[in-house]
Amino acid sequence: MKYVRVLACCLIACAVLSGCTGLTLAIANFPSKFGHYEVERDIVYSERRALRLDVYRPVQADTAARPLIVFFHGGGWVTGGKAQYQFVAEALLSRGYVVVVPEYRLYPAAKFPGFVEDAAEAVAWAHRHAREHGADESRVFIMGHSAGAHIAAMVAFDERFLAALEGDKTWVRGFIGLSGPYDFLPLTDPVLEDVFAPAEEYPDSQPINFVDGNEPPAVLLHGLNDTIVWARNSERLAAKIRAKDGQVTERYYDGMSHGGTLGALSIYLRSRRTVLDDVVAFVETQKPE
Repeated sequence: MKYVRVLACCLIACAVLSGCTGLTLAIANFPSKFGHYEVERDIVYSERRALRLDVYRPVQADTAARPLIVFFHGGGWVTGGKAQYQFVAEALLSRGYVVVVPEYRLYPAAKFPGFVEDAAEAVAWAHRHAREHGADESRVFIMGHSAGAHIAAMVAFDERFLAALEGDKTWVRGFIGLSGPYDFLPLTDPVLEDVFAPAEEYPDSQPINFVDGNEPPAVLLHGLNDTIVWARNSERLAAKIRAKDGQVTERYYDGMSHGGTLGALSIYLRSRRTVLDDVVAFVETQKPE
């Protein structure tokens, strides 16, 4: 059994370093299937769009309401699904949190701002149903990796999305961004040009443009070897938040690639990197007012 664990650790490390996302996710998810937790799958959170989410809960030994984290997966706004990220839920569950992992519409079924509207509906659902799942509705955090971090940031920073659902920024206790694109103009990829079209509205897709100092506190985590979404995205967003007297924490990791911040949450790698600890430290400092 020891050798199986060592081999799996080597495989996932190689997969992360090589950027082989599919292999990384498959290996990372395997041990998470045997975790000690409860999961309720495929809850419909948007009747009009038939969108679903999964809720993961620790097996509770107490009745205290827990923080709830809504995690949005990446995939460049065109690929991915909630079932691939059970290992992220397991990592957060291991620290006692309730976790919601929604699906959202992908391009070409949806273009901006459609997938952000979906995300806002998922956050609204989490706010309304937190107590039913042992969580505290005043401690709902939104988290994402890559494109998922962009989507979560738009919900957190552009108040129009939650306002359309009769909510506001107070529904979000904090934003957790892993390797997110927050300031990525100009667009040069033809697919992304269409995802965010029309061109005259590109600025509306940039989270950095909605920073006003009143957004929820944020923690930005980024690998310094990320060549897919450069760390300057987090650096610029943090600088803008500080300039507006908002609250932000930054964590940058030497030698870590784009997928590294995600892979570091796997059971094999989390003890070797501080990503999970940095997420937990942020959550635990954000108490209800």
